[in-house]
Amino acid sequence: MPSEEKIIINRVVENFARTGNVADEKVKVTNLPWGKSSYVEYIGQDGRSIMLDEFHVDGKTIRAGYSSRTGTVYLSTTGA
Repeated sequence: MPSEEKIIINRVVENFARTGNVADEKVKVTNLPWGKSSYVEYIGQDGRSIMLDEFHVDGKTIRAGYSSRTGTVYLSTTGA
């Protein structure tokens, strides 16, 4: 994953873990249902799988992935 994508995901995940806020000024953020590890993003009839990586912030586990195609970060909390 390119470093700019890592920076974006880390910023969004840390903000979400600490505030519960899914908004970000620079990218779209979509909160997925609990426990998701992937998401299929559709644009028209074309689908693309976004794999979510696990992040640990302040004792919380959050899975997140970034789509450069739509500039969206996808988040899913877990019980782990």
